[in-house]
Amino acid sequence: MSQKGRVIDLYKTLLHLGKDWPKGYDFFRDRLKKAFLKNKDVSDPEQIEKMIKHGEYVKKEIEALYMLKKYRTLKRRYEL
Repeated sequence: MSQKGRVIDLYKTLLHLGKDWPKGYDFFRDRLKKAFLKNKDVSDPEQIEKMIKHGEYVKKEIEALYMLKKYRTLKRRYEL
């Protein structure tokens, strides 16, 4: 997949993950859009690759936060 396709896929994935963001979807979408627009003029392939890797890291961190939230909720419900 080309870098452009990977960036678009990352953006869509992060946008989907932001639907459950605590401050709201609009807040998350605006911040995500600003972050991607800030780097729209970067043309160095190595720098783009580095930013994609950072985006993947952020995606994993968001998923971990959601799993932790789910775990805490379940623990609270079934704790004796």
